[in-house]
Amino acid sequence: MVKLPQMRAPVKILPVAGLVSSLALALLGGCSAVPNVGPKASDVADEATAPESERRYAVVQLDDRSIQMLRGRSGDSSFASFGDHRGSVDPRVGVGDVVSLTIWEAGSGGLFSGAVADRLSAGSRSASIPEQTVGRDGYVTVPYAGRVRAAGRTTQDIQHDIERALEGKAIQPQVLVTVSKPMSSMVTVLGEAAGGGARVPVSPKGDRVLDVIASAGGVRAPMIESFVQLSRGSRTVRVAMTRVAADPRENIFVRPGDVLTVIRDPQRFYAYGATGRNAEIPFEAEGVTLAQALSKAGGLLDSRADPQGVFVFRLEPESFARRLPEAQGVASSGGRVKVVYQINMRDPNSMFLANQFRVFNRDLIYVSNAPMTDAQKFLQLFNMVVAPVSSGASIANAVQ
Repeated sequence: MVKLPQMRAPVKILPVAGLVSSLALALLGGCSAVPNVGPKASDVADEATAPESERRYAVVQLDDRSIQMLRGRSGDSSFASFGDHRGSVDPRVGVGDVVSLTIWEAGSGGLFSGAVADRLSAGSRSASIPEQTVGRDGYVTVPYAGRVRAAGRTTQDIQHDIERALEGKAIQPQVLVTVSKPMSSMVTVLGEAAGGGARVPVSPKGDRVLDVIASAGGVRAPMIESFVQLSRGSRTVRVAMTRVAADPRENIFVRPGDVLTVIRDPQRFYAYGATGRNAEIPFEAEGVTLAQALSKAGGLLDSRADPQGVFVFRLEPESFARRLPEAQGVASSGGRVKVVYQINMRDPNSMFLANQFRVFNRDLIYVSNAPMTDAQKFLQLFNMVVAPVSSGASIANAVQ
């Protein structure tokens, strides 16, 4: 009896259309999990419509009004100005200065008849008074003339007072007052000066900021990363070194008692999102505009960027942020308020605005993906998953 071979049960293959539909539904359910570099433009901007008490940050649209308000923002050293463009001051004797005096008489027989004969004038006599320090009361002592006020006066004024005091006592007296150690007219240079720190006297002709820094040995740090901080009285201002060197109006005359501090403070902003370069990008101490910063970051990517979703994230000083209507109700932390500036690069006027908006140290520039980018990513993911399944199902059907 011949045994017939057993037949296997037929393999059941799901219809390709049904399988693809099932996978599509599964992917659509997980569409929110499509990879992304950050929030969408709508996610950032929606905070502006939240109740004031619930706002985590302020969203400010960059337009002519907000740009005008930002021009009044003070306290940023990148764009500050010394502001004092007065000329140099006449040198004055001050408390603590060391002065020397030389007195001449027209002939012998006077108060200084025992003095050394002057080689420059026949018959005249001169006497040198030992150096002395101008006291806290502002006076110096001159033999036969008594106490003479010196502080706050020029050397010529002091000479005339001594000559008048010696009239009738000395023979046609002539006096020369010299400041040998001008301690009261010093400018202190600190920080990244090549000498590490120095006290530089102000010359009678008047010295400017760069003159004093050069006398202290110059700058140790790169100029594009350096600032000059001037403390005068109760006012302190920081100005970029490159600006002081390039703008003669900022290379102002120093005054006795000024403190110049050379500070090295590298400036950085962060580019993130749909830009040609995601990085921490340095810029010169004098600063950059948003247009320049976007150029440094490689611009917006045509294939990904949402031109309406260009944002600058910044911690603004509370004193300035409270002037922004959009920042009302936003809580501060450490004297700073979170502010996000948004610019619509589809608007041609935004090109002018971007060239007026200043980017500050540690600003974060974020460009969101365009809404269509997520759809493209979904389609790519869909094709990656569906194509192999579709091909396998077609082969199985062909074999069957």
